Amino acid sequence: MLAEKVAELLNTQINKEFYSAYFYLDFANYYENEGLKGFANWYEIQAQEERDHAMLFRKYLLNNGHSVTFTEIDSPQKEYKSFLDPLKYGLEHEQYVTSLIHEIYNEAYQAKDFRTMQFLDWFVKEQGEEETNAEDLIKKYELFAGDPKGLYMLDNELSARVYTAPSLVL
Repeated sequence: MLAEKVAELLNTQINKEFYSAYFYLDFANYYENEGLKGFANWYEIQAQEERDHAMLFRKYLLNNGHSVTFTEIDSPQKEYKSFLDPLKYGLEHEQYVTSLIHEIYNEAYQAKDFRTMQFLDWFVKEQGEEETNAEDLIKKYELFAGDPKGLYMLDNELSARVYTAPSLVL
């Protein structure tokens, strides 16, 4: 049985992951409106991944005898003054999500909840990848997007991203 505090944090994380999906769809909307369909595609897929993360946390709670409570999801409140802004906000957001995962992991560790720690191992690894992807996207933008041809090529590269379902088995 999960410790109550661990279960609460996991439930909160479900809602945070759904917010992340909204946040990234807002990025996708911005880029779509600006004619950067590749950037929009990248963030649409990112939103799908975040939704999948929420569903994994949901299933884990349900599989461990806890109910799930959904809360209201805030709308994203960021303004974008440049194409770089969403990329920077994305990195900040992934760092925030990493801190949330670490908080849950720490609480599970304190409770000696080894099953939840093992479950969270996948998310710890995933967050490392998410932060690296966000950092790499900023670097590529800064290197190539100052030139219209470079921006065009980067947009084309991002349009090639395809959705892959998470490989975590519950």
